[in-house]
This record gives sequence, structure tokens and C-alpha cells, in this order.
Amino acid sequence: MGALDAVLKALLPTSRAIDAMTTWMGKRLAWLIMLAVIVSATNAIIRKTLDTSSNSWLELQWVLFSIVFLLCSPWTLLANEHIRIDIINQMLPKRVRNSIDVIGHAFFLLPFTVVMIITGVPFFYRSFLLNEQSGNAGGLPQWPAKSLVMIGFTFLLIQCISELIKRIAVMRNLIPDPHENQVHALEAEVEHIVEAIEKR
Repeated sequence: MGALDAVLKALLPTSRAIDAMTTWMGKRLAWLIMLAVIVSATNAIIRKTLDTSSNSWLELQWVLFSIVFLLCSPWTLLANEHIRIDIINQMLPKRVRNSIDVIGHAFFLLPFTVVMIITGVPFFYRSFLLNEQSGNAGGLPQWPAKSLVMIGFTFLLIQCISELIKRIAVMRNLIPDPHENQVHALEAEVEHIVEAIEKR
């Protein structure tokens, strides 16, 4: 066993811990979509029936959606459901696909998350120092929403490191590919349509 294999084996428990944290967080934060729908529906009903509205309720919908979008993105990466050109990707040999993932994560996603964290911290900090408020009457404070950028990309960076560890370990035959038998949502939908056409 080479030095790289030994390092990867030592890092795999950390990767599993990161994956567990990401899954736990994603499954819970995803419920905020339902809360956003309830807030939106309640706000619309009150506006139509009582002819009154509040900018804070409208902005709360945006914040809830932002929490899900930014803080559930690591869960999306973990589940291998992030956007890619699946049609082309599936035609490539497995080793090429793995190499593309490693290069994409190491040279594009990881540096991008670092840049977003570096720029996101002062973006939040200035807003926090000013106690920045909404430009809309009765709106919410802005600094909590602005903190989501640095928080979301920090979690995405951590998950990116976990994905790199696993992908290299897969290429070194240290672990089985966790996504080998995965059927993507698009592929499942296409199969469903084909089955429906064949039944006719």
C-alpha cells in the first residue's frame, strides 16, 4: 500500500463524518421550503382578504428560500444531483468520468468556494457593523441574510473536500463507487416516459 492510499484511508472516516453532517443538515433545512410556501400562501390570503400586507413576510420568503438554496447545496453535491451534462458524461468511460470529477472539484469548485468565502465575510461584516436594514418599509434586517453566503459556501467547501477524498479513493479501488448504481432524476423521468409510450 502506497503513502497516498494510507493517507486516503486515514481521511475516509472524516469524509464519512462530513457526509453524515451534510445529510443531517440537508434533510432538516429542506423543510423550510414548506414553511416558505405556508408564509407565501398566508401572506397572499391576508393581502387579498384584508387588503393589507407586510414587507417583512415577503422578505422572509426570500430568506427561507436562500437558506435552502445555499445551505442545502452541499447535500445536493453529496447526492450527486448537481447540474452537469449527463448525456455526454454517461457516454464516457468510468475512469474519465472520475478524472473529470476530481479536476472539476479540485480546480473549479474548491477555488470558487474559497473566493466566495473570502468575499462573503466582509460582505456580511460590513452589513453587521451597520446593522443594515431593509430598504423596504417594515422589512427585515439584512445582515442575517448576508451571513448565508459565507456560511453556505463554507459548508460547500467542506463537502467538496469530502467528495475529493471519496473520488480519489474510488479511483484507487479503496472504496466502492457510492454513485455507481444511482439513477439520476432525469434518467428516471425519461425511462418513465418511454414506458408510458410503450404501454400505448
